[in-house]
Amino acid sequence: MFPEYRDLITRLKSEDAHFLKIFNEHNELDKEVKELEKHLSSDATPELKVLKQKKLHLKEELQQILKSYDN
Repeated sequence: MFPEYRDLITRLKSEDAHFLKIFNEHNELDKEVKELEKHLSSDATPELKVLKQKKLHLKEELQQILKSYDN
């Protein structure tokens, strides 16, 4: 995720507790989604939709933080 920000991500994970929390939450949701997708024939289940929405929201927040350092 966001290979163009790899160095900044590494730095923020050690310097910014909020960023680290969001980053870890996103990764945990990603694992959950992948695990559910292995066992479900469709991603149309309400639970999976909610997890994907949360994951997307966290990804957007991470991207916003990263872009704020681009200035």
